[in-house]
Amino acid sequence: MTEVAEQVRSWPARRGSRTLAGALILLTAGIACGLIVGFFDFAGRVAIATAPPDARADGIVALTGGTSRIDGALQLLAAGRASRLLISGVNPSVSESALAATLDESRRKMLSCCVDLGHEAQDTEGNAREARVWADAHGFSSLIVVTSGYHIDRSMAERSEAMPGKRLIAFPVNNPDLHLANWWSDRETLALLLREYGKLLWAEARRMVTARTALQPDSHIAAARG
Repeated sequence: MTEVAEQVRSWPARRGSRTLAGALILLTAGIACGLIVGFFDFAGRVAIATAPPDARADGIVALTGGTSRIDGALQLLAAGRASRLLISGVNPSVSESALAATLDESRRKMLSCCVDLGHEAQDTEGNAREARVWADAHGFSSLIVVTSGYHIDRSMAERSEAMPGKRLIAFPVNNPDLHLANWWSDRETLALLLREYGKLLWAEARRMVTARTALQPDSHIAAARG
């Protein structure tokens, strides 16, 4: 009878453990499904990303990481879509003259009069800070942000946080080396999109934590009030 009584008493604990394990499995499966759906949505948006046809702003910010980004930004500047261009995240060893040597004569003239090189930024967060300082120095309230389509979401998220009072226009450009139309069948493109999706999730999570922290009252003030 004692053994039977012990087994009866242990039933609720076992049921509770099974219920908790089942809940954890469902939660894990739900998170995994959400991540997979989110990735497919991200990859689909990147595959069809197009630049606005008549983007205009005070300034242009181009992020280094591909010649198509700088070419696209210079085309915007040549078309009079903005008055000045910042190329952010330029390697410190790359001078204006070295960059000019890669451009045709008409674009060299733009480089000498209307283009600034930012050498401080080393990542997307740094790009956002560098762009904010540059925009404030020139009194710009609106910016066209030029970068690759796979990078535009994270770039805009970082800049929106760093420059909450400025109007930002996303201008994605295509990387000819990527096979975005059939990204699922190209290993290199798929790997790049997976990395960028992970970085985007991390940036969004960090932004949510920062926003939540900013909303919480200062602990010392709260203690003093109490």
